[in-house]
Amino acid sequence: MTSKTKNNTRETILHAIKSSHEATVDELADVADVSPVTVRHHLNALQAEDLVMARSVRRKVGRPHYVYSLSEDGQELFPQKYYRLSSHLLEELKTRFSPEVVSSVFDGVAQRIMAEHKGEFEHLPFENKLSYLVTLLAEEGFLAKWEKAGGQYQLIEYSCPYLSIGEIHDEVCNFDKSLIIGILETEVTQHSCMLAGDSCCQFTIDLP
Repeated sequence: MTSKTKNNTRETILHAIKSSHEATVDELADVADVSPVTVRHHLNALQAEDLVMARSVRRKVGRPHYVYSLSEDGQELFPQKYYRLSSHLLEELKTRFSPEVVSSVFDGVAQRIMAEHKGEFEHLPFENKLSYLVTLLAEEGFLAKWEKAGGQYQLIEYSCPYLSIGEIHDEVCNFDKSLIIGILETEVTQHSCMLAGDSCCQFTIDLP
C-alpha cells in the first residue's frame, strides 16, 4: 500500500467515524472498501495517536464487539467555526461595552483559570512557578519557555493560539499577560509582540 493510499484510507475512516458518531470495524471496511484487517491496522495507529477511542458493546449472543469514535484530538482535525464565532462575540462585546469592560472580561477569564489551579502553584519557588506557568500556557495553546540571562528572567512565547483573531481584536493580548502576572505575582515588561510582526512575544519579569 502506497503512502498516499494509506493516508486516503485513514482520512476515509476518520470522516466515516465523524459522520456516524460511532462505527464498527465492518462498517468502516464497507465505507473504505478495504478488508476489516486493514481497518483494524489503521484504527490501532489512530488509537496510538489518541485520535480515536474504542468502546466495548456486549451482544446478547457471542463475543462483545467494539465501536469507534473520535477523541477530542480527533475532533480537532476537522474544520471548526471557532474563529468566526469568537470574532462575532468580540464584536458584540465591543458594541455593547466600553473598552475597559471588554478588557476586564479577558482578565476575568485569566483569573478563573488561576483560581482552578491555585493550589498547584501558589507555594512553589519562583523558578518552579515559571516552569508551571509554561506548562499552563501550553495547555491554553501557547508554546513558551523561560530563561535567565544577566540576572533577569525572561518569558518567551513562540506561538499564540489567538494570533489570527488578535489581528482584528488585539484585546485578546490581555489574556496571557494577565495569566503571567497572576501566576508569578509580579509585574512584567513586554518587549516584542507577534501581533506587531515580531517573531515572538518576549517579557522581562520583575523579581517579586
